[in-house]
Amino acid sequence: MDRKTLSISILSITAALLLAAHWFTPQSAKASEAVKDRDYQIVTARVQSGGDGLYILDNRTGQVAVFTYDPAARAVRARQVRPMTDAFQMPR
Repeated sequence: MDRKTLSISILSITAALLLAAHWFTPQSAKASEAVKDRDYQIVTARVQSGGDGLYILDNRTGQVAVFTYDPAARAVRARQVRPMTDAFQMPR
C-alpha cells in the first residue's frame, strides 16, 4: 500500500463514520405539537418576542397561560395568565 492509497482509505473510513454518526443523532425538539384532553389543551407556537411559547388552556376555568423559556434565568417562566374570553373581545 502506498501513501496515496492509505490516505484515500483513511478519508473514506472517516467519511463513512461521519455519515453513520449523522444518521443516528437524535432529532431536535420542534415546537409544533398540540395536545387536547378533557380538562386541558396544550399548544406550542412561536411568540412575538422570538422563541417558542407553551400555551395551556384550562377548559374548566377558561384561563389561558403562556410560558416561555428565560435563558438568563435558565428556567421556564409564566408570561401571562388571562381569561380566554379576553382574546375574543373587540377593541374599543
